[in-house]
Amino acid sequence: MRRARGETMRITAVTCVKNEGPFLLEWIAFNRLIGVTDFLFYSNDCSDGTDRLLDALARRGMVHHLPNPAQGRNYQMEALKDAAHQGVVQGADWVWIADVDEFLNIHCADHTIPALIAACGDVAAISVSFQFFANDGIETFVDRPVIAQFTRSHNPDIWCGETAQEVKTLVRRDFPLQYYGAHRPFFRKNLAPGKRPAWCDGSGREVAHRFLVAANPRRIRKFPARGARDFATLNHYALRSLDSYLVKTDRGDVNRENRAFDDTYWRERNDPAWEDTSIARYLPDLQAALAELKSDPEIGAAHDEAVALHLARRDALLSRPEYREMAAQLRAAPALPPAEAAMIAELGLVP
Repeated sequence: MRRARGETMRITAVTCVKNEGPFLLEWIAFNRLIGVTDFLFYSNDCSDGTDRLLDALARRGMVHHLPNPAQGRNYQMEALKDAAHQGVVQGADWVWIADVDEFLNIHCADHTIPALIAACGDVAAISVSFQFFANDGIETFVDRPVIAQFTRSHNPDIWCGETAQEVKTLVRRDFPLQYYGAHRPFFRKNLAPGKRPAWCDGSGREVAHRFLVAANPRRIRKFPARGARDFATLNHYALRSLDSYLVKTDRGDVNRENRAFDDTYWRERNDPAWEDTSIARYLPDLQAALAELKSDPEIGAAHDEAVALHLARRDALLSRPEYREMAAQLRAAPALPPAEAAMIAELGLVP
């Protein structure tokens, strides 16, 4: 089904959240700017007011907010299974599944999702490559747009010695869906080759056959990034400030006492070799949109509460010696990813 000429393209963003309160409004405002018309949020076990802020937004018709239906720990996949049956997803022309620290940076035409779709032509899926943005020595959480604060990343073509990088995927309504994955959809089993969907990368190029059919487990959700970002990049702010990263680690594991901390995740994403400020094109409109959202007394108060609870959790964590040690370890960690450092050491070079 195609919309009539002049009718708004319906684009639904689906995401799962836990304690992302300080960052919600930026992500919503940004996605509205690039053409997302509807939002489906699943939340679980929030202690920073994320759920209260989403409820305030839902009361105004800005988002749909549901409790995560997962019975075990597979929160994202259970939510995506449920999302496929929700009207806001079934009625969308396109579905965009992403996390709140991921921002679709569109380089073509008017820098919106409809422009990206037009540039890619008649395809049923568009997979956009990640670019991880480094912490780059920013310690303190401040309540201003993440996309303005973090401007350095790895070389976009290479991450940790790998040329293949993960993607997230825009999915058209008529995709022959078996199920939504977090990174890409999967089409129905036994689908005839002639019925397989047209699928492209962020430059509008046809994806490789082995990615299309998910034939290689190592490449089931990634492919080479070089040349794949002419029309769009997925900016991933996985670290943010050191303050926020400490809170993020606590969110996933609340008991670190007497346990060694593995800094691999941080080091793999904290390579500041490349500067990329292209997403700043959105900042003037984003600032205005954020101000408008916060001007609503209930939404503004819920956002401020989330910020205060985020900072209070940081302070509570830093009162514990294991988290002070973790912070010190992260400050001292080399900017080189472990795989790159190992390669340099093997070659006998000096970084």
